Amino acid sequence: MIQTILAFALVFGIIVIIHEFGHFYFAKRAGILVREFAIGFGPKIFHHRKGETTYTIRLLPVGGYVRMAGYEEEADIRPGMSVQLSLDENDAVEKIDLQSHDDSLETVPMEVTSFNFDDDLFIAGRVGFDNEEKVYSVKRDALLVEKDGTLLQIAPKDRQFQSASLGNRMMTNFAGPMNNFILAIVAFTLLAFLQGGVPSQDPLIGLVEEGSPADQAGLEEGDRITAINDEPVDSWNQMVGMIQENPNEEMTFEIEKETGQSIEEVIQPEVFDAEGEEIGRIGVQAYIDESLTSKLTYGFTETLFIITQIFTLLGSFFTGGFSVNQLGGPVAIYATTEAVVQAGVFGLISWIGFLSVNLGIMNLLPIPALDGGKLLLNIIEGIRKKPISQEKEGYITLIGVLFLLILMLLVTWNDIQTFFLN
Repeated sequence: MIQTILAFALVFGIIVIIHEFGHFYFAKRAGILVREFAIGFGPKIFHHRKGETTYTIRLLPVGGYVRMAGYEEEADIRPGMSVQLSLDENDAVEKIDLQSHDDSLETVPMEVTSFNFDDDLFIAGRVGFDNEEKVYSVKRDALLVEKDGTLLQIAPKDRQFQSASLGNRMMTNFAGPMNNFILAIVAFTLLAFLQGGVPSQDPLIGLVEEGSPADQAGLEEGDRITAINDEPVDSWNQMVGMIQENPNEEMTFEIEKETGQSIEEVIQPEVFDAEGEEIGRIGVQAYIDESLTSKLTYGFTETLFIITQIFTLLGSFFTGGFSVNQLGGPVAIYATTEAVVQAGVFGLISWIGFLSVNLGIMNLLPIPALDGGKLLLNIIEGIRKKPISQEKEGYITLIGVLFLLILMLLVTWNDIQTFFLN
């Protein structure tokens, strides 16, 4: 149980950190102020400020976010709120504390009446028991102390997301999914080297199980299956599919030996019970390609293969109808991680790559509130030559958030029923 929880936190944490680092890095390059880099959601359990950014770990380890100026809401400050101001030697505000605590001789207590941290950089209000409004200038790099103690830097307009060029904003939005694809490529490439090779997609015979139908027919490692029942075989998956569909049925295999000799063998796949379904098997594994080229390219080919499979699944929603059973949320990821843990380090690395590709693709879907939805708005802005108003964009994002929330609730409940109630 504890091992599974730790593995889940590790896998999800790596994927989220890499994803959010993509947004973080390109936002910084574009001159956008990144106020917070958060792992998890909910109450803050740890924070550390370095440079302009506060790094936080929050209670719920089911995601994360990068809080970019102008992209996320400002701190919860409003007229009528009591705050504590810290001033420099020129009476300019360098810190605004929103926490409730006793007055300090080193700070100025104020009941806020108005403020502007975008252009004019000021805060105004009544100080102490004085009813007369007083105005203080605010430094460009002044800090806000939120109610939970998180330190955030204010953001003048030129440091906000909307002030960056369209190209930089698009790159910042795309960088998260891009990093997920890079992580997957690295994970699968590492896996190929650790395993000493990669399973070949060609219909080549690897290890042969002793006493199996393949062993009895004389199949050897390195043999190539060129046809089954006169039907040409082009890939390992095609060969496996044909065998599985014919349990206990005699099949004629055309085999090309490593010497170049071609022979025919009649093999009868034995019956194998796969979760209540009878399928055929002949007792062979895929051939392991140990060449340097195969190891170096495996990260790319496996990532591309998973992307293709995901788009095939998404396409089936339009051709075969949508089913929540085809989706999985955090509960499904946790349940699957429990099985992956049994496979050891290799299983975890492969799982990281698989999930990272999935997260990258899902985030690129043109749904408001996801990276793909933001990119779609960027494209519309490029076509219109002007951005959509913030009010309209807010409504669009709200619709996307509600849709995702409903979908997540449905998927989570379905996962609970599948993995824990059945």
